Amino acid sequence: MQQSYHKFTSLTKIDEGLFHKNTLVFNVEDTLLKSSSLFPYFMLVAFEGGGPLRALILLFMYPFLCILGEKMRLKIMIFISFFGVKKQNFRIGRSVLPKFFLENVGCESLEVVMRFSKKMGVTNLPKIMVEDFLMNYLGVEDIYGPEIRVFGGYYIGLLDNSGKEIIFAHMMSQQSQYVGICSINNSFKTCPFTYIKDIYLVFKDDKKSWNNLPREKYPKPLIFHDGRLTFMPTPLNTLTMFLWLPFGIILSITRVLFVILLPYQISTPALAFIGLKLSYSPSKNNHMHIISKPKNSKGVIYVCNHKTLLDAVYVSYICRTNLTTLSYGISKLSKFLCPTDTIALTRDREKDATILYKVLSQGRNVILSPEGTTCREPYILRFSPLFAELSDDVIPVAIEPNVSMFYGTTASGIKAFDPFFFLMNPSPSYYGKFLEKLPKEWSCGIGGKTKFEVANYVQNEIGNALGYTCTSLTRKDKYMMLAGTNGFVN
Repeated sequence: MQQSYHKFTSLTKIDEGLFHKNTLVFNVEDTLLKSSSLFPYFMLVAFEGGGPLRALILLFMYPFLCILGEKMRLKIMIFISFFGVKKQNFRIGRSVLPKFFLENVGCESLEVVMRFSKKMGVTNLPKIMVEDFLMNYLGVEDIYGPEIRVFGGYYIGLLDNSGKEIIFAHMMSQQSQYVGICSINNSFKTCPFTYIKDIYLVFKDDKKSWNNLPREKYPKPLIFHDGRLTFMPTPLNTLTMFLWLPFGIILSITRVLFVILLPYQISTPALAFIGLKLSYSPSKNNHMHIISKPKNSKGVIYVCNHKTLLDAVYVSYICRTNLTTLSYGISKLSKFLCPTDTIALTRDREKDATILYKVLSQGRNVILSPEGTTCREPYILRFSPLFAELSDDVIPVAIEPNVSMFYGTTASGIKAFDPFFFLMNPSPSYYGKFLEKLPKEWSCGIGGKTKFEVANYVQNEIGNALGYTCTSLTRKDKYMMLAGTNGFVN
């Protein structure tokens, strides 16, 4: 078969009919990703799936890997990252990696790929690492990539190349025409591209002009993701993290002790001195300082979006008072270390309503997060209407933390460590905006609104204040995707 080679950029000048009549076969690393280095993705698997020790071993091996050939380097990284990992528990390809793939995608290249109605992805990465990203975000129908052998339900880190001939035979039996996109350096003379007549080649100079894919152009919104690392773990970034880790652990413990042992007036400037930044914007009527009992002796409910377990602590610091925190699924360690009064909710609507009514009747001011779980991205999950049923004295609080190294939340990890990971960041920050008190016309009592209308109103007010998108997704949606559970914590 006579093959013809074209420059990748010429693909954008071809008639639209080509994209509908032909099936695209593209190399993922060459066609989509601005940086073709595979090390960061294996580091994510090693760190998130195997722990810091496995990640450290992979980092130590990096200088040795650089002198090896591409195929041998790939095999060693696969072995280190996957050996002994339980197949049933491996969800990193679904919960962690898509975020980092999307952040490395070139905007110009994605536009070309998405114009094809039928797509097949070819990758050097193990199929288990990329299939969720390609199928759920890009609509790729078939994926050609190496499989990892499994023994006793555990990955053994060795590749299983059986079945390739079947894939090739399937391709050649189709009536459709194929168009290939790959790199001139790596894959244009390898299967399955040897079966394709028209090949478009991507050069390094092409990638230099690509722009990062903005969030609003993601083929599918990235709402949920898991994992502790916030940054792309290149060798240099990973080395920096491990050098920082001993200092970060000490700093995290110090910050926790400051919060527990010192009064607000002293701990706030002390925490600022060691890098924890707290800032806020008051409402026009300065509502964050409403701490006295109303005439009806009931307390005030501070309703906020949920970012980390430290949300309630932050609001209490700003209000200079010990607000009563109502929280779902808080661990015993977190409850013990929390400087505010904390009451665990049960997710049983009647029981939780009784708890909230009792606390408010005592004149105690309450803070709660109706989302029921955290959301890292600029989205707000559906609000539970429980708070709207029991009080019209509601003050919405919009919260936005910022971290540079570790996320302070997890869906599949140990939740008791969440505050420590947040405080291990070199300079974490919290910003809050106190909104106007719930208008009487938007309350259930005086305004006659339903509890769902009130909950949606408060959700929209907080979303508008932060520039976030409100969704109808719930805690269950998050945990089913990231952890394969319903989100209940023992």
